[in-house]
Amino acid sequence: RTVVEQFEKYVSLSKKVPSEVLASLSGIEDPGRLTDTIAAHMSVDLEEKQRILEISSLQDRVNHLLGLMDAEMDLFQVEKRIRGRVKKQMEKSQREYYLNEQMKAIQKELGELDDAPNELDELEGRISEAKMPDEARDKALGELNKLKMMSPMSAEASVLRGYIDWMVSVPWTKRSKVKHDLKRAASILDADHYGLEEVKDRILEYLAVQKRVRKIKGPVLCLVGPPGVGKTSLGESLARATNRKFVRMALGGVRVVAEIRGHRRTYIGSMPGKLLQKMAKAGVRNPLFLLDEIDKMGTDHRGDPASAMLEVLDPEQNNSFYDNYLEMGYDLSKVFFIATANNLGAIQPALLDRMEIIDVSGYTTDEKVEIAKRHLVPKQLANHGLTKDQFSIGKPELKAVVEGYTRESGVRSLDKKVAKLIRHSAKDIAMGDAEVIKIAKDSIGTVLGPARERDSYEGNHHAGVVTGLAWTPVGGDILFIESSISRGSGKVIVTGNLGDVMKESATIALAYLKSNAEELGIDPKLFTSYDINIHVPQGAIPKDGPSAGVTLLTALTSLFTQKRVAAKLAMTGEITLRGKVLPVGGIKEKILAAKRAMITTIILCDKNRKDIEEIEAHYLNGMTFHYVGEMQEVLDLAILDQKVKNAKKLVPVEVKKS
Repeated sequence: RTVVEQFEKYVSLSKKVPSEVLASLSGIEDPGRLTDTIAAHMSVDLEEKQRILEISSLQDRVNHLLGLMDAEMDLFQVEKRIRGRVKKQMEKSQREYYLNEQMKAIQKELGELDDAPNELDELEGRISEAKMPDEARDKALGELNKLKMMSPMSAEASVLRGYIDWMVSVPWTKRSKVKHDLKRAASILDADHYGLEEVKDRILEYLAVQKRVRKIKGPVLCLVGPPGVGKTSLGESLARATNRKFVRMALGGVRVVAEIRGHRRTYIGSMPGKLLQKMAKAGVRNPLFLLDEIDKMGTDHRGDPASAMLEVLDPEQNNSFYDNYLEMGYDLSKVFFIATANNLGAIQPALLDRMEIIDVSGYTTDEKVEIAKRHLVPKQLANHGLTKDQFSIGKPELKAVVEGYTRESGVRSLDKKVAKLIRHSAKDIAMGDAEVIKIAKDSIGTVLGPARERDSYEGNHHAGVVTGLAWTPVGGDILFIESSISRGSGKVIVTGNLGDVMKESATIALAYLKSNAEELGIDPKLFTSYDINIHVPQGAIPKDGPSAGVTLLTALTSLFTQKRVAAKLAMTGEITLRGKVLPVGGIKEKILAAKRAMITTIILCDKNRKDIEEIEAHYLNGMTFHYVGEMQEVLDLAILDQKVKNAKKLVPVEVKKS
């Protein structure tokens, strides 16, 4: 009875012995035969069965068989526990996999998917179609093999899938067919931009060299100028002229190296750098890449992105640009890089060394009028749904808008004013007040408000007031230096939110004046008898730089001699204690500012003569230039012999000794 019960348990655990065997055992009464029948159906090896046959004692045979069944059932229990544990671990992933496969099958049945391809097979096909270099292909296939071994729902699998997606998205071999037709390029540049002849010539020279050598090798072009002069649109026109894809990457506010070089894949949410993201979006390996506002890149504790740009722009290194996310080199040598900037001083010197600077300075009033007529008015008419038959504005009216409402070097503010005129006209037409609008001069003020007072020459009726020229990031400007004198003990007060360099220029000017007082006809005792106040208006605006040195000297000389300054005169230049006048920058922007202010005579350092020779002749019409090397030459040109009206009689105060 014990043997039969034990065998029934064995059969239930084994699952290999048919249940009919139990029924056949019930008819066997002979113990020896029962033992032999049970042993025959057990899953034991041949040697064990032979050992059972060799036991002659029935009781020993039964005991041995019971022990054998106990050992086998213990083994079955262990196997059952292992199977349960493995099943529990695999149950969730298998269930999700089965459900996903069922979902695909259901979608296929519903007709939502014509075919439900295997995602891994699709990735492998994309890798082969990408035509990667051998290193990149081996890397991608290695990551794909890892992905095949993982559960599709694991976190690491999604990271690998994202990496492979980026690898196949980045263009490795696909290119645009570049056109080298210089006449076509010249016509496109002329159609899109009025003026800027020097800039267009330099771009065409660059394209001519590329046509000859059939490769991009050499310094990167950097368009430098104030906002709104057309630097970015020049890049767009150049891309169209050469049939390249246009990619713009704004660098303003970029402070982290990872935005250029990419994040390492160990970080959550890691991605390639913006450079390769833009390349993937372009889809070709030879686009025109505009690095906009390259002077606005910052630096923080996570690195210096400007240093990371060195490898990007250096033609000797960028054929193997290393991205931290891809973990391999990428060839950027076929990319046509162009950078734009407002201020050269903010660009890292090593980065500046790899670029060729092209100055895109501001426009004269006549050029702004032409740009508005040819480009701004048609663009804004299209934006506001009007036709040229419904709205018109003449050049005299545009000139009135330019002179009365815009002061910047570019045309962005002018574009806003033109848009406001057209927007007001569109309202009148929509309300039925008029069918055709023609802007007249007297109606401009009604729409745009009162005209702004332009900075202009203030006259030579006061001693100590001189007009200087200044450079700002938004273009040139005129700078008024005012000085006054009062009884005192020789104190010097400088006001107007001036920087340290400008204050030092005032100190140098006064020191030169004191050391050369007798030659200039100034009583040296006056310097200890009067207090001097030097002021530069618009005190809310910070002002700094050495360019006001000659202006400060002229103002103080005029103040102490009470003599007139020549009419419609402006000047710029740095001074030294030895009496030298040194050159300064931003000459073209300063000349345009002087022209807008109706100033006709300019005093410059003789070493700035080359800057004037590089300016187109039409900018200089009606202007006279004097080139100087010594401070005395400045005073001879600027200070007239006649006294100003209501000239003060400056008398030194005698100090009584006790």
